[in-house]
Amino acid sequence: MKFKIIVHEAEEGGYWAELPAIPGCASQGETMDELLANMREAIEGCLSADLPPQDEVAGSTRVLEIAI
Repeated sequence: MKFKIIVHEAEEGGYWAELPAIPGCASQGETMDELLANMREAIEGCLSADLPPQDEVAGSTRVLEIAI
């Protein structure tokens, strides 16, 4: 799989990146190589996370799965 990430320069040096396709999936690194390795690990973690069953989701929020 291929994902597009948005890379930002960190104010304190180094870089941080986010994956818009998965809100909250982000990482950082001192070098671009370290950032990319950390993002690969973060994406794997985000994709392997289990969502709670529908009845455990708060309020009127719904978790739906659709095929495209």
